[in-house]
Amino acid sequence: MQNGSFEPTAEYAALLDREDGLSRFREEFYIKPDSIYMDGNSLGLLSKRAERTLLESLADWREHGIDGWMHGRHPWFTLSERLGEMSAALVGASPEEVIVTGSTTVNLHQLAATFYEPKGNRTKILADELTFPSDIYALQSQLRLRGYDPETHLVRVKSRDGRFLEEEDILAAMTDEIALIVLPTVLYRSGQILDMKRLTEEAHKRGILIGFDGCHSIGAIPHSFSEWGVDFAYWCNYKHLNGGPGAVASLYVNRKHFGTMPGLAGWFGSRKDKQFDMEHTLTPADAAGAFQIGTPHVLSLAPLIGSLEMFAEAGIHQIRGKSLHINQYLMDLIERELDGFGFFIGSPLDDARRGGHVSLEHPEAARICKALKLNGVIPDFRAPNIVRLAPVALYNSYTDVWNVIQILKRIMEEKQYEQFKNEREVVA
Repeated sequence: MQNGSFEPTAEYAALLDREDGLSRFREEFYIKPDSIYMDGNSLGLLSKRAERTLLESLADWREHGIDGWMHGRHPWFTLSERLGEMSAALVGASPEEVIVTGSTTVNLHQLAATFYEPKGNRTKILADELTFPSDIYALQSQLRLRGYDPETHLVRVKSRDGRFLEEEDILAAMTDEIALIVLPTVLYRSGQILDMKRLTEEAHKRGILIGFDGCHSIGAIPHSFSEWGVDFAYWCNYKHLNGGPGAVASLYVNRKHFGTMPGLAGWFGSRKDKQFDMEHTLTPADAAGAFQIGTPHVLSLAPLIGSLEMFAEAGIHQIRGKSLHINQYLMDLIERELDGFGFFIGSPLDDARRGGHVSLEHPEAARICKALKLNGVIPDFRAPNIVRLAPVALYNSYTDVWNVIQILKRIMEEKQYEQFKNEREVVA
């Protein structure tokens, strides 16, 4: 799409690759030969730097034993704080507002236990019906722990079309019964970006705290959590940030909440100079580190060191620029090459509203995904009818995208998908 142009040819894809300012990072990743990976919004690929920093942490253990907590290449005692500093630019926060700790759902439990304070008429939590199920389970649990019925006290904003949420509907649900709001930054199915700045402003006008699940946006789009005044956020690091399966997650807490006692206390939330005093009274850290609970999983932190080094070099705005461009190229090819095969683009067409992946809807989506895998393409299926494709800025090429659409076109022309059952695998 050079200067707004578009050509559905392999030569044009190669031209775009030559002009790609991030193409050098592709060599940093382990890319399986004869395979095209389009599932980076579920699990990012392993980079050579992530492998290196994991091996360095193993070497610290081997060489230093317990002294690895304070010595070695990557001392463990302050590793979560160090990674928080490295992550801060990706979310528009100060370094002390971010900590790498726990898992996504554990962090939501921590943040809800801290910031959900039912008082008087304000006893309900506001979420939405399109959010990832784990968030709903956690919020339901938090309500039960406080003695409330989730059926009446977890309010879920409805979608008008099953794909998107309208901000006006969310605002209308911000009633004087709401004590806390938890919403996704990007909807995991459609890829819609919510207007976090506006929603935060409107929540605060009504005296409501608001937090965001950033699992499908961190590492794909820029954020300005501190500037927007977002109260808290949490996210995983194994999708766009390529931290590896089971990678330790992250959370953000706005500095205005520093000093708030964590709802779920643990010794790694201690102020560092007090932690080994072994007192039975917690002296919490005076930053986001206070919301840690237990000992960090060092070997699941280590790959993120190398990965975040690359993000610092590439720059999140440059990553977003390529992501928008390559996803538009993908959608242009879909409209040109797959016309007549029953596909529908279920993601926002407006750049400002679309995250890092494209949702392609089709009644036969489950078995189309199986046929793609048979042809060396790794997509992602989401029930009931979505093929998610995520060209990742750091390691996918325009030629990858062109080849994927040619393979998909051939699958549809030859009806290769008919050899499979139209049902998901155990892990989708």
